[in-house]
Amino acid sequence: MVVLPVANSHESYEVKPTKIIALGLNYNDHVEESKSILPQDVSTEVPTEPILFAKTPNCLTGPDQPIYLPRILSSYNFENLRTDYEGELAVIIGWRCKDLSEDEAMEYVWGYTCTNDVSQRNIQTGDRSGWFRGKSFDTFGPVGPVVVRKENIPDPHNLKLTTRLNGKVVQESNTSFMIFNIPQTVSFVSRNFTLEPGDLILTGTPSGVGPMNHGDTVEVEVEKIGVLRNPVIDPAKEAGA
Repeated sequence: MVVLPVANSHESYEVKPTKIIALGLNYNDHVEESKSILPQDVSTEVPTEPILFAKTPNCLTGPDQPIYLPRILSSYNFENLRTDYEGELAVIIGWRCKDLSEDEAMEYVWGYTCTNDVSQRNIQTGDRSGWFRGKSFDTFGPVGPVVVRKENIPDPHNLKLTTRLNGKVVQESNTSFMIFNIPQTVSFVSRNFTLEPGDLILTGTPSGVGPMNHGDTVEVEVEKIGVLRNPVIDPAKEAGA
């Protein structure tokens, strides 16, 4: 669980989802760059319906908290070890729902926050079981710095999204470029799984994803929400191993 302030109020919000559902390949430019990231047997065509995968709640961490690179990576002897940032807009579900139409979907959105869909590429692309493990290591789902209620962002499909690595802009886009918008996504997810209050839906990342290393600082900024900032730590290097 992560506790975040609610923007423009004295309240706080407990980010405590029963599930975290994320979208893959939801920006055209990221579809194109993924051809050099994902294995050749994984389709990188523009999707005809949302590509869903799960992140487990243990991945959640808050603003200014470290993203820890997993110790287990040292046991694999991977060449070109790579753990990537992915800046995204996250949607928070407010009420239990199932089988929503696109016209109904926004009624069940409570608010929004920034997130970083941290992805361990070697594990993600190598596991026979799919993306589960590479997306769900501890601290691989930073959220924050605040939660903004839906009514304070009337148009979530026109928000500038920027990711910076050590102060340098590495991702710069706008939520208007999402292939599947929020009503389409929430409706589709609800037709597959019952959504519960507090569940998170991550809406995908634009192009510019890249590796993070020990000592880096990653910032994900979404217009009208703020800047989610996290340092990156390799525990083995921190310990001098």
